Amino acid sequence: MDFLLALKATILGIVEGLTEFLPISSTGHLIVAEDLLGFHLASLEAFTIAIQAAAILAVCWEFRHRLWQTAMNLGHDPKARALTRNVVIAFVPAAVVGVLFKHLIEVVLFHPIPVATAWVVGGFIILAVERAHSRREYAERVQSMDDMSWRDALLVGCAQCAALIPGTSRSGATIIGGLILGLSRRAATEFSFFLAIPTMFGATVYSLYKARDKLRVEDLGVYMISSVFAFIAALIAVRWLLRYIATHDFKAFAWYRIVFGGVIVLTAALGWVDWSNKGD
Repeated sequence: MDFLLALKATILGIVEGLTEFLPISSTGHLIVAEDLLGFHLASLEAFTIAIQAAAILAVCWEFRHRLWQTAMNLGHDPKARALTRNVVIAFVPAAVVGVLFKHLIEVVLFHPIPVATAWVVGGFIILAVERAHSRREYAERVQSMDDMSWRDALLVGCAQCAALIPGTSRSGATIIGGLILGLSRRAATEFSFFLAIPTMFGATVYSLYKARDKLRVEDLGVYMISSVFAFIAALIAVRWLLRYIATHDFKAFAWYRIVFGGVIVLTAALGWVDWSNKGD
């Protein structure tokens, strides 16, 4: 295997793992990182699927005890049934919209400038929501994800649809959507993690089917290396975020989005970097 290719794949795996569950958009970071690294792979779509699957496996591992208890107690535990019901309900909106509009979104929006614009806009939305939250304009009526109603789950699922726009962030859309609905910071974050499991596995299966003709055995080594680092990085990010939200809000992520996205837009506007053909 080419060392430089392996190094680029490692970097992309780390980027995916660190950004997948933070409200800063992993897809957006991958699009920009692939362009900056000059990462070219015939089966690029399959590569992206592989590292995203590795990241979601990290969530499964982190919450393995809760997932096991939920599965084992589904027949007689109301909390297990409620959590399963809410995850399924929240999964449906993005699944339907994704199947209907995925190709159109990829053609039009999977480029650095739209991604950077979404970063900036999303950053200002997070700041606005956090400002309202600090003024207690949103009452925290749901302290635990076990207390969520099916209506809460449905609305969070609708918020997740916004994440189909690259640069928006799936975790950002669901967590901030949850805060607006009155979920506590921890409830919104944990439900976002659980909702990621069927959402990302579903997207993986669908994308693998669509990209089946692009799969190449000779690229398996690259997939494996990047997936290992994506798993490790995602596990670190998930554990860190759960500790972080105990004493912090999401304003730091908002400013990161605004600055990073603004740099890309500014370099394009000043002609320092020609992003017009990036991502093609």
